[in-house]
Amino acid sequence: MEAIAVKGITKYYDDFKAVDEISFSIAPGTLFGLLGPNGAGKTTTMRMIMNIIVPDRGEIRIMGEKFRESLKDRIGYLPEERGLYPKMKLLDHLQFLGEMKSLSGAEAKRLALQWLERFNLGSWAHKKVQELSKGMQQKVQFIGTIMHAPDLIIMDEPFSGLDPINTKFLKDILLELKKEGKTIILSTHLMDQAEKLCDEICLINRGKVVLKGPLQEIKRRYSHNAVLLEYRGDAAFIQDLPYVESADEYGNYMEIRLKDGVPPAKLFKELANSSLEVSRFEASETSLNDIFIEIVGGEHA
Repeated sequence: MEAIAVKGITKYYDDFKAVDEISFSIAPGTLFGLLGPNGAGKTTTMRMIMNIIVPDRGEIRIMGEKFRESLKDRIGYLPEERGLYPKMKLLDHLQFLGEMKSLSGAEAKRLALQWLERFNLGSWAHKKVQELSKGMQQKVQFIGTIMHAPDLIIMDEPFSGLDPINTKFLKDILLELKKEGKTIILSTHLMDQAEKLCDEICLINRGKVVLKGPLQEIKRRYSHNAVLLEYRGDAAFIQDLPYVESADEYGNYMEIRLKDGVPPAKLFKELANSSLEVSRFEASETSLNDIFIEIVGGEHA
């Protein structure tokens, strides 16, 4: 049974079509990236999955059934617009969120304290939310999303505004949850985050799906056979080699794109027989960011 099945959903805001016939499915235990530039329709899609707004057309099934209230206890949702009660004390707030997900008061308090300690916020448990920094508040909302151990976790831009240390910490937690078999939907416009985390992606642009599937298959499909080269000497001859598609030179550094089907070893052999002094030769995999720019970059130039 699929954890999520989205079939042909469409959503209008007046005459503007925010989401246009989007379809995808997610297997249980998958970390799934819902990707795209700002304004692509990611948040609208997630809100429809959560039944916050209703699609004008199409169907969404969660764990094999249409959305119903009892499913909320099995879902953790971190919206893009953060929402905490500033006057509430931190522990009380998390206990309240846990009780909303059908945890007992005692269990919610125990789990809240456990997670606060893990996030190095234990000493802040009895402080008011408004006394915390924005980054700390974001970690609190992250805790509130996962502390009831949901089967499905939906996160809209969870790393926004976090410093590199806390970004890495949250990434490690997400990977741990994935190992536990949780299904995770991660929405972001930052491709480097998605590339490090996701098993599968769905790339949306202007409300439409433009690319979807397992990340590694997509990267192989869009691989451009690139080589990074650092050297000393005259490398001008490389641009004239018949199997070189392009070569961008930056002094003693060159980014080379080989023609399809040409193994990097062929260029390496050529360089070994030349007078060029090579200090670095690296066959470079095409990044998800490069793929993103190739597919949607022109429309947002």
